[in-house]
Amino acid sequence: MISASQTAVGPSFIRPVIRHATLITPASSLLLCLLTLAIPACEKAPPPSSSAQLRVVVTHSILSDVVANVGQDHLHLTTFVGPNGDAHTYEPTPRDLIALADAAVLIENGLQFEPWVDKLYESSGSKAVRVVASQGIQPRTLNEDGHEETDPHCWQSVPNVIAMTQTIAAALAAADPAHAESYRANAQAYQTQLQELDRYIQEKVSTLPAESRVIVTSHDSLGYFAQRYGFTVLGTPLASLTTEAGDPSAQKIAAVVQEIRHAQVPAVFIENMQNPKLMAQIAAEAGVRFDSTLYTDSLDQPGSPGETYLKMMHYNADTIVESLK
Repeated sequence: MISASQTAVGPSFIRPVIRHATLITPASSLLLCLLTLAIPACEKAPPPSSSAQLRVVVTHSILSDVVANVGQDHLHLTTFVGPNGDAHTYEPTPRDLIALADAAVLIENGLQFEPWVDKLYESSGSKAVRVVASQGIQPRTLNEDGHEETDPHCWQSVPNVIAMTQTIAAALAAADPAHAESYRANAQAYQTQLQELDRYIQEKVSTLPAESRVIVTSHDSLGYFAQRYGFTVLGTPLASLTTEAGDPSAQKIAAVVQEIRHAQVPAVFIENMQNPKLMAQIAAEAGVRFDSTLYTDSLDQPGSPGETYLKMMHYNADTIVESLK
């Protein structure tokens, strides 16, 4: 059973990732505090029986799809940041607070992707086991204004999601031993599909000349994809690993336009959770195409090419390769 908001799970021994600033506003923080007082204190729920569903909360839609493939009908799944949502700038709702308070497992991406989750967890009084799905993955880093920042978009490399699937399956099995074998079998079947997807992307990219493998998007979200499949990410207008950066200056836009012209990039891309106005302006000034949307930080609505992780990555690979030919 899947509801509008969701949580994520992982092994019980995984420590929470320490994050920095939260994006919860003073008003929403006050609301969270008031709601916390209204939530009765609760002890950690016992493992579910063979017929009960494990209550799992996941932080964002891409991760939730992976969890759903592993847990299937054994989970009551809630996702906080749904299709086309932006986890970088998300502000939790009272409904999220209540869902987390009732959950047995919280599954999060980690790598500082959800800067609001620590505060939400604390405010909810939740006893849920926290699982960091990205634990064990080697993160990319980027130097931003003299500061080293961690790239959280690890799912853009399919082998990383294969590893995350294993972490999620182990966490669900630990939280719900009655269905442990089912979780392991589901994970193995999903990993087979992921391996096929990884091979497909590599084969698709091999049809594009190496000198044409240059990607321009609004924020630096495709670094893991580029690293895995042999692309270069040209300077991004926001020059940031998050979407929180302010609008770029005229000088920054001009610099990106010059880079695009110099590299002779035929097309630039917009991301599904962002306003296309900036990239449309850059494409017009650089004289290149701007007609393709990529799924980077979230899934899309059901029925779209980005409704699942498998479809999203297949679509992105096809779109990138065909647009750059």
